[in-house]
Amino acid sequence: MTDPASASFEQEIRIEARPEAVFAYFTEPSKMARWMGIDCKLEAAPGGALRVDVNGQNVAGGNFVVVEPPSRLVFTWGWEGSDEMPPGSTTVEVNLTADGDATIVHFVHRDLPASQVESHAAGWGHYLARLGVAATGADPGPDIH
Repeated sequence: MTDPASASFEQEIRIEARPEAVFAYFTEPSKMARWMGIDCKLEAAPGGALRVDVNGQNVAGGNFVVVEPPSRLVFTWGWEGSDEMPPGSTTVEVNLTADGDATIVHFVHRDLPASQVESHAAGWGHYLARLGVAATGADPGPDIH
């Protein structure tokens, strides 16, 4: 049964890089840290742990559920120390579709507490834009979010 107080955030972006390149930015710790987080620990296999220290204060945790290179990832997500949205309490799904030499990234964050949708939409919008730069091999610059 779905919690009526839960909601989702969805966004689609186009990145000028092949799906194989973009996929690596979700599964390789050093590449993920280029666009999100100061320290990333990723075990990119079903059941593997995901831990992202976003800024030295906010740490997200969860597990990989689906890892289908180079087209699909599903992982759980939540915040260490949060009663409202603890680690693993929400689900993120990323689908990557080739568009010529580029990639369409379809991103959905589900099961969010309704009070968290706006802040997560802003946060993911910020980080997906940074991903769009990093995945092309460019430097997204310092994260000031």
